[in-house]
Amino acid sequence: MTQQEETPMNQQEETASQQEETSSQQDAPSPTQQASKLVIVTEKLLLKKIAKIIDAAGATGYTVVEVGGKGSRNVRSSGKPAVGDNYSNIKFEVLTPNRDMAVKISDEVASQFFDDYSGIAYLCNVMEVLHAHTF
Repeated sequence: MTQQEETPMNQQEETASQQEETSSQQDAPSPTQQASKLVIVTEKLLLKKIAKIIDAAGATGYTVVEVGGKGSRNVRSSGKPAVGDNYSNIKFEVLTPNRDMAVKISDEVASQFFDDYSGIAYLCNVMEVLHAHTF
């Protein structure tokens, strides 16, 4: 083989290699982040007060849903008819970039409210946050 015959084959191999590399970069998973998830279950009438504590601690957001259940302070359900809905429970889920922020929020909520209102707070380890822009 001459030098000229080898060049086109080498160029084809190089082009194929570049295409494979580009393809694998496109298939690579999006960047993920580590986080702590704080869960707070408490009475609905505390929603605004707890939201202020979460915001003041620097968390970028939270999710709140109405919940019911049974605990040390008896059965509480958001599904029972009542004069108002102040007697239903809510659950906050807060992703924080580190455990310290989650504990700070939890400690503040517990010290202000859990002596007088039903509630529980717990941390979950988040393996990774998928499709995270910021949280």
